[in-house]
Amino acid sequence: MSSTSPSTPRLADALIARAEALIQTGQRRLLGIAGAPGTGKSTVAQLLAEALGPRAVVVPMDGYHLANRELARLGRAERKGAPDTFDVAGYAALLQRLKKPVEGEIVYAPFFKREIEEPIANAIPVLAEVPLVISEGNYLLLDQHPWNQVAPLFDECWYVEVNADVRRSRLVERHVRFGRSPEAAKAWVESIDEPNARLVEQYKDRANVQVPWD
Repeated sequence: MSSTSPSTPRLADALIARAEALIQTGQRRLLGIAGAPGTGKSTVAQLLAEALGPRAVVVPMDGYHLANRELARLGRAERKGAPDTFDVAGYAALLQRLKKPVEGEIVYAPFFKREIEEPIANAIPVLAEVPLVISEGNYLLLDQHPWNQVAPLFDECWYVEVNADVRRSRLVERHVRFGRSPEAAKAWVESIDEPNARLVEQYKDRANVQVPWD
């Protein structure tokens, strides 16, 4: 892992070792990192990928956000981020494809660009020889249709937890950073992010590991 300063979060050695153990067979493994909005899932995934180097790649669930124009057509734009604002079948199909890599083939996964609030297709190349695919997202552990087709595709799932006040503060800061006023950011967190967080938390006991995060 790259060197860290005192203010840089650090992933526990035990978690890195657990991920290492997953790929000891040399076969492709899928690791899910779930958690409520704002818990630090993407940070955990990125730190783990940095620790494993070329043996891991991160493919976020957020790449399967429905496009803004489709959310508008469906009347769901004001609930963006809720479970029914994703292409769940498309995400599951990608995971199924990633589970069975074909020698010499590159699978291209989408990426969600917050600056424009839109997914970008074919942005993440996943080479067949990479043994660990890490996918992070809110709803990986949900046991309700259509999300219930996702959890069984992972070889292991972790659940990231953080203090609720810290999590809400992070979310407000994120929304402000990407263009909302402080008032609008707080309103969005309370009306959209918090109901989603309560739903996600109901399924945390389905995870193989619970990861406390600062």
